[in-house]
Amino acid sequence: MRIGFDVSQTGSGKAGCGYFAAGLLTALARVDTANDYVLYPAWGDFFREPRPGACLRPQGGRFRQGPAFGRFWDQKRFFRQPPADFETRLGRPDVVHANNFFCPTGLSRARLVYTLYDLSFLVEPTWTTEGNRTGCFDGVFGAATRADCIVSISEYSLKHFLKVFPSYPRERTVVAPLASRFGLSSPQARPAALADFAPGSFWLCVGTIEPRKNHERLFAAYAAWRRETGGTMPLVLAGGKGWLMDDLARTAAELGIAEHLVFTGYVSDAELAWLYASCHAFLYPSLFEGFGLPVLEAMSLGAAVICSDATSLPEVAGDAAVLVDPLDVAGLARAMAALTDDAARAATLREKSLARAGLFAWDTTARMVLDAYARVVSLPPAWG
Repeated sequence: MRIGFDVSQTGSGKAGCGYFAAGLLTALARVDTANDYVLYPAWGDFFREPRPGACLRPQGGRFRQGPAFGRFWDQKRFFRQPPADFETRLGRPDVVHANNFFCPTGLSRARLVYTLYDLSFLVEPTWTTEGNRTGCFDGVFGAATRADCIVSISEYSLKHFLKVFPSYPRERTVVAPLASRFGLSSPQARPAALADFAPGSFWLCVGTIEPRKNHERLFAAYAAWRRETGGTMPLVLAGGKGWLMDDLARTAAELGIAEHLVFTGYVSDAELAWLYASCHAFLYPSLFEGFGLPVLEAMSLGAAVICSDATSLPEVAGDAAVLVDPLDVAGLARAMAALTDDAARAATLREKSLARAGLFAWDTTARMVLDAYARVVSLPPAWG
């Protein structure tokens, strides 16, 4: 087979889509020795990687780059109005795997495989921008009517998709979970902002500051924990700044906790590994996830985890975390207090975390996806 693979979000500014595509392709390069790959650093009409050369390209002659575009408008026109030689310019693939929400038209020979992340943009309008919601909906709707196979990152996301699009054939879907890129042997480096912090002396939350990550309730629970227990551990927040920084700053000031919060901003992989391995516990009260990779990453480095019981997170955490209602501020504060009061329980959670993380492996996921490629090529097109 020749597999066309969207790597458009695997550059230096990776987020959820990029981590899935990068982890999967890296594993495919290990486990698949038979097939050729054409990689697409430019993909679709609503995202442009500013440095295409930073996108992942495994070594070896089986991996070559697909079409490049000098201007974003040229890329948009190519995908919005596919030319007669569209598939030829894509490298004449047998399978095209779309990984950044965009769903192409114009394929007549190649089978289309589409990665499904989540449908959060349908749940709550304030969780994203109008432009992003439109782009995501167009892509998922296109997949529901054109894709030959859906690769979902969780059972929850697949069930949600099939509830919204019940006509999609269930037998043409596969659940392919993410895995952590970290392990106990991963390089670690203490972030400069935490130069004076001892291991085990801080709470940690990781993720972009955005509405569905539920930072306001996290701040309220942290304030309640300090007030009710007399605890002094700071709360460290690692990740990029979103569009709620001013609102959160006001919330922190009103709660009287601003001086006890540490915002690291973007951190390197080595710094993130140190944070996960060194925190007292990892807190992740997200309102909605398609998977919840930070929970698995924290577990892979032995962190005790308190996370939301919503959407896909119980599927990831299993019985290895303390699960809380993300709307229950008092419940989150109680969970934090219980963990600081019981060292034995925290130690047990850390052991469970490592065992749970060991159940997820990129090579396993890659073999599942590779099987899906072979299966979809053997079947007639899903939509005639």
